[in-house]
Amino acid sequence: MTLPIRKSNFLVKAMNGMIYDLPTPSNLSNFWNMGSLLGLCLIFQLLSGVFLAIHYTPNTSLAFDSIAHITRDVNTGWLLRNMHAIGASLFFMCVYTHVGRGIYYGSYLFTQMWVSGILLLLSLMVTAFLGYVLPWGQMSYWGATVITNLLSVMPNIGDLTVKWVWGGFTVSNATLNRFFVFHFLLPFVILAITIIHMTILHEIGSSNPLGLYAKTNLIHFHPFYSFKDLVGFFLFLMLLSTMTLLVPLLTSDPENFIQANPLSTPNHIQPEWYFLFAYAILRGIPSKVGGVIALMASILTLVLMPLIHTNKMRGAAFYPVNQSLFWLFSVSFMLLTWLGQMPSEEPLTFLTQTFTMIYFSMIFLIPTFGSCWDKIVFHNNS
Repeated sequence: MTLPIRKSNFLVKAMNGMIYDLPTPSNLSNFWNMGSLLGLCLIFQLLSGVFLAIHYTPNTSLAFDSIAHITRDVNTGWLLRNMHAIGASLFFMCVYTHVGRGIYYGSYLFTQMWVSGILLLLSLMVTAFLGYVLPWGQMSYWGATVITNLLSVMPNIGDLTVKWVWGGFTVSNATLNRFFVFHFLLPFVILAITIIHMTILHEIGSSNPLGLYAKTNLIHFHPFYSFKDLVGFFLFLMLLSTMTLLVPLLTSDPENFIQANPLSTPNHIQPEWYFLFAYAILRGIPSKVGGVIALMASILTLVLMPLIHTNKMRGAAFYPVNQSLFWLFSVSFMLLTWLGQMPSEEPLTFLTQTFTMIYFSMIFLIPTFGSCWDKIVFHNNS
């Protein structure tokens, strides 16, 4: 009996095992579409970024004009730029949904997967920050100045590190060149980490809403989930097209359409929306050092979740209280995002500090608070 080419050819067989015949839990919900959507986002950002880089000039005297040139003179340049900018926002929407799903359903217990995912998130945030500086508008320049100055809190080497990042004594042409090079290279690093992330996934298998794993309850990825992913791709492309063509400036700051001027500080400096929750946490801490530590901890503490997990069951599906805690965590994240763009004044500062405490508390309570419920349930059943 002749085997089909997808099982006889070595290379095709490897791809077949990763996609076509991949054993997959039979009860995955639409939230598991986020992984494939993130892959699509990465491809879009890579391709559009490469074509934009062809026309971009990383020079403080020419960068702003080169963006105008791309938008006005390059064939479909406006489409490429808008797609790249809107694509970044959708990328982060998918990432935050993906991380939220991992927290809710306990996917963080796959420690290797979780840690590689957090590493991907950090790499993506660094890449997005570097890219935000490249248009060399007012918000780009002052955002770079404020964020890079945070490195000065490091003892002994802080000021030296800031000067190294700047390539001088202030944000200048050397800074822009460095940011452009790293913004171009880091997506390929993200691609490499993504391959590692996917390799781990195919070795240990996927989680599922019930948090149960049974080798007898698996189905082929195709056609059951490949068509579901195609529907997700279609809806994503519809949203990307609608936003790119109809509301391309929805997430843009008007200040960034003014060329960078080191002598004129904007009234209110703020990053892109996907950094606002961390920016709010930074501003909410009175101490500069404490603010920077809290800023880093807002992402890095997620790594601790599999280490402190004491619940007997995975995820929040069987824990009513934990479900409430998760939604409280989500609300605190969204409110911190809103507070990040508001003036730093009372009572907003108090609200920021309150929701910062809630944000960090939930990260530690969600993996542990279910143990109380376990004691109640097992006590009643004994």
